[in-house]
Amino acid sequence: MGVDLRQVLAGILTLTMFVMLGHMIKRDHFDSVQEKFPGPTKDATKVTTMRSIHKKSDVQLKNDVLELKQCWSKPESDEGQESKGYVTFSLTDGPEYHVSQIADAVVVARYLGATLVVPDIRGKELGDKWNFEDIYDVEKFIGSLEGVVKVVKQLPSDISPKKISAVKVPNRVTADYISEHVEKVFKRSGNIRLATYFPSVNMKKSSTSSDGVSVPCLAMFGTLELQPEISEVIESMMERLKTLSRKSNGQFIAVDLRIEMLGENGCQEASGSKSCYTAQDIALFLKKIGFDKDATIYLTQPRWENSLDDLKDLFPKTYTKESIMPADQKAKFLNSKSSEYEKVIDFYLCSQSDVFVPAISGLFYSNVAGKRIALGKNQILVPATIREPTASASNFISSYITKKNHLAYSCFC
Repeated sequence: MGVDLRQVLAGILTLTMFVMLGHMIKRDHFDSVQEKFPGPTKDATKVTTMRSIHKKSDVQLKNDVLELKQCWSKPESDEGQESKGYVTFSLTDGPEYHVSQIADAVVVARYLGATLVVPDIRGKELGDKWNFEDIYDVEKFIGSLEGVVKVVKQLPSDISPKKISAVKVPNRVTADYISEHVEKVFKRSGNIRLATYFPSVNMKKSSTSSDGVSVPCLAMFGTLELQPEISEVIESMMERLKTLSRKSNGQFIAVDLRIEMLGENGCQEASGSKSCYTAQDIALFLKKIGFDKDATIYLTQPRWENSLDDLKDLFPKTYTKESIMPADQKAKFLNSKSSEYEKVIDFYLCSQSDVFVPAISGLFYSNVAGKRIALGKNQILVPATIREPTASASNFISSYITKKNHLAYSCFC
């Protein structure tokens, strides 16, 4: 029997159509997982108009910045009110904690009518201690709080730090809490030393009125500015990343992935939820949402380790601090005994990057998100395990953005 070539051709075309249809259906669906992150929502595409970050990629990400304005006013001046004592405190555990600790200290000092003492900065290791001005602009800090609370650089010499009463306050401390737990200690001793603890890393917007958020908004977003030397290092690293990103319009992705965090109990999978993702997880996630091999990635992991190879295999332009920091700055900012400088660099690079991917859930993610919202940079992609071959990147934008439920939206609008 002869073969009818027209029938064979028709059969091939029909089969091809079905294969193409199958791929199209798969591209529009993904297997979402429950996460400990304030995770992605399926309404993300309604948030903003997107356009491609890579010519060869189907990733749709916004290139421009969404301008926001300050929607809170500076609190009324308390000048003329005599200071009733001093509030001292330290900044600890990295910049993601610093912004919250500053806010709580300013709120407490203003409520009590006390003078705030510029804090020192302490690391996790015993003896890791810096002056405030080693990292932040102290004059900017003091000037920004003028009329809100009185600030001095040092405690008067006639007051012994050993005789100051220690008081713990929860993050996002309220007036009711200060009245009930702090004010009586302050009145009794005249001076207090604050320590902020974090019952949770919840940074979601509360129902507090705009008058009630003016002081914490100012403290969180209007007081801390890096000292020039650190700013210059960060700027040079960003320029290096942009240069390496020529094939992706000068844009780069920052991924908060720190290997030492992956082994901690908080990262373990439980009840179908995940609070962190490995290098291999992130590589597959980025590939499936459409990033191609030309994407430039910055990792918060300070130095390269073999466990990161899976990410570099798919994305050759993946870098850590050691490969992009200026050589003459490494001795101070990378090879020092403490990682405090490295944490600051990571926090601000992740805040300024074109895209931010938090591989680890926690306060770093939440406060970087707040900083990005204040800067109008809403491209925060929360990772997930995608079981289909491809998925839309817009389905993984952080719910902090899609639902506008981050605390920062109480401060900027």
